[in-house]
Amino acid sequence: MALPVRDQLKYWGIAIVLFVAVLWFLGDVLLPFVLGAAIAYCLDPVADKLEEWGFGRALSVVVITIFAVLIFVLLILLVIPTLISQTAQLIETAPQLFAQLRDALTARFPQLMDETSVIRQQLGALGQTIQESGGALLNQVLSAAGGIVNVLVLVVLVPVVTFYLLLDWDRMLARIDELLPRDHAPVIRQLAHEMNRTLASFIRGQGTVCLILGIYYAAALMLVGLNFGLVIGSIAGLLTFIPYVGALVGGALAIGMALFQFWGDWLWIIVVAVIFQTGQLVEGNILTPKLVGSSVGLHPVWLLFALTAFGTLFGFVGMLVAVPVAAMIGVIVRFAIDRYKDGRLYKGLSD
Repeated sequence: MALPVRDQLKYWGIAIVLFVAVLWFLGDVLLPFVLGAAIAYCLDPVADKLEEWGFGRALSVVVITIFAVLIFVLLILLVIPTLISQTAQLIETAPQLFAQLRDALTARFPQLMDETSVIRQQLGALGQTIQESGGALLNQVLSAAGGIVNVLVLVVLVPVVTFYLLLDWDRMLARIDELLPRDHAPVIRQLAHEMNRTLASFIRGQGTVCLILGIYYAAALMLVGLNFGLVIGSIAGLLTFIPYVGALVGGALAIGMALFQFWGDWLWIIVVAVIFQTGQLVEGNILTPKLVGSSVGLHPVWLLFALTAFGTLFGFVGMLVAVPVAAMIGVIVRFAIDRYKDGRLYKGLSD
């Protein structure tokens, strides 16, 4: 005989409270484990494909690990130092860029940009604020990442956690399935399948889209000689994870920088705009339909709210779990709505 609904709600409520408490008190400790689990989840289809080709599970994980180490070493040697250098330079030159914008607006709209104008004062203050805040943030990130313990934890523990989770992924899922309440196992499996489909479409698919667009934007902007092209391209690719935001922020940064750098040489400004327009056309017509699909069910506003709320409450770890939790909540809400529409409360007593 199944437990009464009240008891079931009590136990599920306790489980949710424990989950929130663990995130709240152990957020920093969980970081390498959350990262390892996320990477293992993304790489599991690759391991499954290698198994289909005749590789054993252990050999598949070893092959994936070797390729991941090679890519990591190449990033450390070729990309990351340049990215950090350009970011620092961009922060340092922010006051000069906003001063140039202020002078350009003063020359064209003198009535709006007199000495007492609020716009003129804010442009001058904005560049200085970006320099101060950006420099403090960069120093904080570098100092936090520069601690020996933190580096060892992230560089050593994350790959180890990923390796073992990826190796035992299928066995862990089978073990969890054995522990499901028998009365609710079919419904939980259905919900888990929908959650996995949503997460796979969004995280794996959108992550691949971000990577492709980030490489394209960074390489194209550097080829045309745009200052800080690597940073701007990386930001645009990373923010593509949030629909519409990557295109708006990246395009505004790139075209704004092109206006400062190539003012008067309109050909190169148009080229920069065409780079982003081409990227958006490829993303909208090829990458997103093929890699993400149209039935993900994560509205951009809901995604922004989840990232903001979890990031504020639980820090960086909260932002990492925001998308999976948002996807799970979305699936549960859609399931509850379907049940509600099939019930008497919605249909009334006539049925």
